[in-house]
This record gives sequence, C-alpha cells and structure tokens, in this order.
Amino acid sequence: MSETVDQTAPETEADDEYYELDQRTVAAALYAVEVGDRQRLIDLLEPLHAADIADILEQINPFDRRRLVLLYDREFDGEILSELDESIREEIIAVLKPDVLAEAVREMESDDIVDLVEDLDEPQQEAILDQLEDADRVAVEQALSYPEYSAGRLMQRETVFAPEHWTVGEAIDYLRNADELPEQFYHVILVDPKMRPIGNVTLGKIMSSRRDTALMDITEDMFQVIPVTQPESEVAYAFNQYHLISAPVVDEDDRLVGVITIDDAMIVLDEEHEEDILRLAGVSDDASLSDRIMDTVKGRATWLFVNLLTAILASLVIDLFSETIDQMVALAVLMPIVASMGGNAGTQTMTVAVRALATKDLTAQNAMRVVRREVSVGAINGLLFGFIMALVAGFWFGVPMLAVVIAVAMLLTQVAAALGGIVIPMLLDRAGIDPALASGPFVTTVTDVVGFFAFLGLAASVLL
Repeated sequence: MSETVDQTAPETEADDEYYELDQRTVAAALYAVEVGDRQRLIDLLEPLHAADIADILEQINPFDRRRLVLLYDREFDGEILSELDESIREEIIAVLKPDVLAEAVREMESDDIVDLVEDLDEPQQEAILDQLEDADRVAVEQALSYPEYSAGRLMQRETVFAPEHWTVGEAIDYLRNADELPEQFYHVILVDPKMRPIGNVTLGKIMSSRRDTALMDITEDMFQVIPVTQPESEVAYAFNQYHLISAPVVDEDDRLVGVITIDDAMIVLDEEHEEDILRLAGVSDDASLSDRIMDTVKGRATWLFVNLLTAILASLVIDLFSETIDQMVALAVLMPIVASMGGNAGTQTMTVAVRALATKDLTAQNAMRVVRREVSVGAINGLLFGFIMALVAGFWFGVPMLAVVIAVAMLLTQVAAALGGIVIPMLLDRAGIDPALASGPFVTTVTDVVGFFAFLGLAASVLL
C-alpha cells in the first residue's frame, strides 16, 4: 500500500504543477468528433473546466469547431460562452441550436449575459434576449443602457443586502431561507431605509459572530461605493488599490443597483494590461490568433505605415550627411549600433512610463522627479556604453577621435531616449491620447533622429 503511494506521489505533483490544456485531450476530442461518438466526447469534456473547453474550441479550425458544438449539443454550458474569446463567440452562438442556447444563457449571471451580448450584432442580441425571462431581460437591457466600459455594464444585479438594524441571527436566517441567491457572493451589503449602501459584512464575520451581534458592529473597515457610470478601468484600479473583494454599485441617487466582484474587476485589469502590451507593439487591442488574415493585416498596417514615415524622416537625417559617410565608411558601420542602443533604451523607458500612467503611479506631482531619475539613468548608461564603444571603435578602426565621437554620440542618444521615453507618453496622456497606442513611433523617431544627427554631426565637425 505504502509503495503504491510513494510511486504515484511524484506524478501527482508534476500534474498539479502545470495547468495548460493537455494536447492529448484536444486530439481525443477531435477523434470523437470525427467518428461522431457523442458519449465519448461528453466523457472527455465533462471533467474539464469551462475555460479548458473554451480553449479547445479556440484551438481547432472552424469546421471542426462547428461539428464539436453540434455533437456536444445540450451539454454545452453557459459558462463556456463566458470563457470564449470574443472573436469566435458569435460563430459559436450562430451554431448552437435555439433551445441549447436558451438553456445555456439561463444558467448565467446577469453580468455574464451583458458581457456576452454587448459586442454581438443586433439579430444575435435579440436571439439571446428572447430566451430570457421577462425580469432578466429587463435587467440586461437596463445594463446595456449604461455607457460602454462602465460599472453598469460590469456589475451583476443579483445582490445580497440587509437592513442596517439587523443582527447576525436575522441575516443567517434570511440567507438559509432565501429562494434565490447569487451563485457566488462574499458580502452582505447593509442598506439604509432609502436603499443606500452603508457598509459590507463578510460571510466569515457573520458565521463567526454570535447571533445577537449587530451587523453594523462587524462591518469591514474598507468600504468603497462604485457609481454606476464610473469607467471600468477606474473600478479595476479601485479593487487593486484597496484590495476589495466586492463593492456595491449605486445609481445617481446613491441607491443600490448592483454589485461588482473581484473576479470581474481582475478580468478588466488583465484586459487593461493586455491592451497596453498590444498597443505598445502597434497592434489592435482586440487582436486574436483566431482573427482572419485580412483583419490582422488591417489592424497592423496602420501603425506600420506610421513607422514607415518616421523611418523616412530618420533616413533624411542620414542623407544630410551622405558626403561625410562617403568619406569615412566606418561611420556607416557604427551607425546601426547608435540607433539600436537608443531605440532599446527609449522602449525600456517608454514601457515603464506607460505602465506607471496606467496604474496612476506617475502623476503631475512626481513627474519632474521621475524625469530626472530616468535622465540620470540614461546618462549613466550612456557613459558606460559610450566608454565600451570607444574602446571597440578605437581598436577596430584605429582612429582615436572616432572613438571620442561615438562615445559622445552614445551619451547624447541615451539621454534623449530616456527623456523622450518618459516625456512623450506624459504629453500624450495630458492631451487625451492613449500613450500605449501612440508613444512608440514618436519615441523611435526621437531616438533615431537624435542618434544619427549627434553621431554624424560630430563626425562631420571633428573628423572631417
């Protein structure tokens, strides 16, 4: 008995260490689809989390995806729709039979339904809304009336609240006897007679307190109320900043209309991070591996064209010194080093600046201190790598003054890269332009133009 345990323990630890989808499962699911074995497919997918099933659907081609959905039929769960990438969600909804879609949607929380339908075309929106009970449909339509990317779209309308004068015992009795409660909730929200939230009580506090304890005596210290029109990025920031688990949402009269939980807030935060990364690379923020080729081309071509224009500008600077380069070929050899080092330094600083702006760590109050810090870092790196390149150029070409020129050019380029990398995102943010989207081409232009001009201009003055 003990030998068996010892032999299997390492394998269990290894399995627990990895969470990615096993490709053997994908292959087995495709085989079940190919032979039309519905029970085999159900047996394969039943133990999987909805997110893993969504991954399978995203990884296979559209033809197999359609066949799998039709074969899986009534086992298709509403949570799978929530986990699907938006790029193929419409495709799946179009394939699902009306009665299967209806059953799947009815299982979902109101916030998940809103997330599902808000990006769909009107016919598909109607197809889903028609499957809801009247009360649920009204709730979803009201949520859709709020601004896009606002707390009203993010919240779920199913809340658990209690009058401010209740005791722990009354709250427990209510929770045990309630006909319907949200699938997941973390707090009981205390409200005044006008339905205005005034505090949160965690379920742990309720279960660990005496029945005669007043709920007002065990409310959480940290309590944040979210206006229904607040941008969801601000909501995510509040959850992250104040370590919230859930927060009530109020309308213009401060009355309770819903609640936002940490899982939804963290999804927004994750999307914000992903959006910043994609935009820094000049890629559409809704880009996906499932996108069609021409959609991907359109999404990337715009900023590639902007980069082309900035590259032409840098080339014009080089052309100003074409005679200088003709007289000293070593300059053409060393130019890419100056540009590459400047571009990388600018990207490093720009990435830090964009992230700091998004998390509100970079503000008007500390802007000058941060600028001085980044310029100092650029200057130190410029001195360090300028000295290294001076040694390399001196031994390589045997021209002492060329070593001095590239050292000074490296210093100036690194300082310009640091300054551009921090100031340009700040100026764009102040102008109301997304710094993650627009900073890249401008920072690259500054570093290239300054780098080439400094290097070739110094060479023309000192060497020739």
